[in-house]
Amino acid sequence: MTGEHIVKAYDDELQHLNNTIIEMGGLTEAQVEAAIQALVTRDSDLAYRIIDDDDRIDDLNYEVDSLAMRLLALRQPMAQDLRTVVAALKISADLERIADYATSIARRTIPLVETAPIRPIHVIPRMGELVMKMMKNVIDAYIEQDADKALTVWHADGEVDEMYVSLFRELLTYMIEDPRRITPCTHVLFIAKNIERMGDHVTNICETIYFLVHGERLRTDRPRKTRSDRLLTDMDPDP
Repeated sequence: MTGEHIVKAYDDELQHLNNTIIEMGGLTEAQVEAAIQALVTRDSDLAYRIIDDDDRIDDLNYEVDSLAMRLLALRQPMAQDLRTVVAALKISADLERIADYATSIARRTIPLVETAPIRPIHVIPRMGELVMKMMKNVIDAYIEQDADKALTVWHADGEVDEMYVSLFRELLTYMIEDPRRITPCTHVLFIAKNIERMGDHVTNICETIYFLVHGERLRTDRPRKTRSDRLLTDMDPDP
């Protein structure tokens, strides 16, 4: 949050915006955790609840948009205040997209429950745990306005990418060995891609927090991917 203003209502509006982002982050984190749990436990009832609960996050995203537009129109924020409003708009959009990916995982879990478990799926919980840890830490970084913590989370996404590429190759081998596995493996592949994309949106939030704190763009680079790895991680089955 920024320093206090002469008009107390202005501070209240900025705090409301901040609290809405935090609430949205907590709900999104819970949706991701539930989606992974539904997949691991083969719980179609939980998967259906995740799909239904997505509307709450959509509503919060709309609330952030409305609050931000009101602040921009009536308060004409500048400097740190303006960065706070713009950051809220960007972060809420990333959180809403992460929640959409959790819903997609839930939708793909439902048909997977009806099929025999496949061996490569064991990687999914590990990917999910890593992304959930990234999400928790990035929300903490936002609350604390801690750019260094956001930068640490930003670097962690490289491990998610590596796990996705490894699983992609394992699934291809698994499908070649037995074409009857193609349908369930395809669902697992799409789920893995959803989780990989969640990690990308978390890194977007990291970059936004860095800009919010420092007023400049994050320019640190992770190690470059190989061309083949880049092709795999750029594939987006659920855009």
